[in-house]
Amino acid sequence: MFVDTARVTVQAGRGGDGAVSFRHEIYVDKGGPDGGDGGKGGDVIFVASENVNTLLDFRYKPELKAQPGVAGSKKKMAGRMGVSLYVKVPVGTLVRRDGEIIADLTRDGEQVIIARGGDGGFGNAHFKSSVRQTPRMAELGEDGDKFEADLELKLLADIGLVGFPNAGKSTFLSVVSNARPEIADYAFTTLTPNLGVADVDDGSILIADIPGLIEGASEGKGLGDAFLRHVERTAVLLHLIDAYSNDVAASYRTIRHELERYSPDLATRPEVVALTKTDGLDDDLIAMQTEALRAVVPADTQLFAISSTAHRGLQELLRQLRHVVQTARAAEQTESLEPELADRPVISLGSQEISEAWFVEVDETADDDGATIPLYRVTGDKIEKFARRTNFDQFESVNRLRDIMKRLGISHELSRRGATGTSMIRIGSSRGFPLVEQ
Repeated sequence: MFVDTARVTVQAGRGGDGAVSFRHEIYVDKGGPDGGDGGKGGDVIFVASENVNTLLDFRYKPELKAQPGVAGSKKKMAGRMGVSLYVKVPVGTLVRRDGEIIADLTRDGEQVIIARGGDGGFGNAHFKSSVRQTPRMAELGEDGDKFEADLELKLLADIGLVGFPNAGKSTFLSVVSNARPEIADYAFTTLTPNLGVADVDDGSILIADIPGLIEGASEGKGLGDAFLRHVERTAVLLHLIDAYSNDVAASYRTIRHELERYSPDLATRPEVVALTKTDGLDDDLIAMQTEALRAVVPADTQLFAISSTAHRGLQELLRQLRHVVQTARAAEQTESLEPELADRPVISLGSQEISEAWFVEVDETADDDGATIPLYRVTGDKIEKFARRTNFDQFESVNRLRDIMKRLGISHELSRRGATGTSMIRIGSSRGFPLVEQ
């Protein structure tokens, strides 16, 4: 079963918590803190594979979860890192988060970190100093990324077949390639895209056949709207037109109009046009239909008359297609500045640079008695990261967070905005806490 869209929940592993521990051994007096750090949570990594051609598996397994990191332990032993989850997807898969494209896997073996695992927390051995010799605090591990991802498959091929239903696209593909699509003498025989490799002299080209288009396909009529995405990545369009059509020029203009409405970029793709099913027509009728097409087809577009069942004109058409594909691919390589895959085996989403900028906003909340009191909200990448790793059940950890706020100048700004020692502070989505230790 061919499935080209899916929605999955992606969850990277949570980082392991740091440990609070002190060295206790016979004959070793005051051994000091020896709590180890927590391990980093595993990432969720998508890997493009030519051996996968559908998103069907994601319909049955809609949740992708990497392993969490292990908490630290005594003797300064760090917790084990969570195992990353590697997920194979078809080449040509787009990944969207909240409607925004975050990954586009277009080459076999390409890897992208879709969700990043949370960092592990520091153990109390990390906080030992000359003034803090018995720290009884440790950091919590951070949560890994979690979100719903929309997957969309767009087939990658050299040639995309377009045309009305029953124009002979599937027959053409079955004759020139190793593909075996369903063929019958009625419209919409093809219900899913098909791929086939056609041998041309000493090379080959990859051809994609999609369900036939009708007028209004770009607006969702027929099957075209669901499958037009599969010709978006093709280098060249092969437009097949039934020679038995009453008005071949109108057939050509209708399909061109739908392509333009669906994607202006797709309408500018290099194109080759071919009249199909010419084996039952005499030369004069073929010439008449060809002349009618020539009147509407751009002057620089090659026009052929073929018969797939009689193998007439196929070799010349395939050679021209290969030539156009090679020209188009060469132009793409010239324009592209992407480094080779060997130079970047894994692409990491998102910048790891953490901004030190922060902002303070004054809001309102209710105290235990129901009275309205001011609530000071602090936001910023760096301070929120510290807050996520703070264990608010450990007073030393909260005091450390207060010290960090002082060093960053946040406490001074809070005081300037009217905060007092008992004022409630909330950093990002953390728990509220008073500005000064009570």
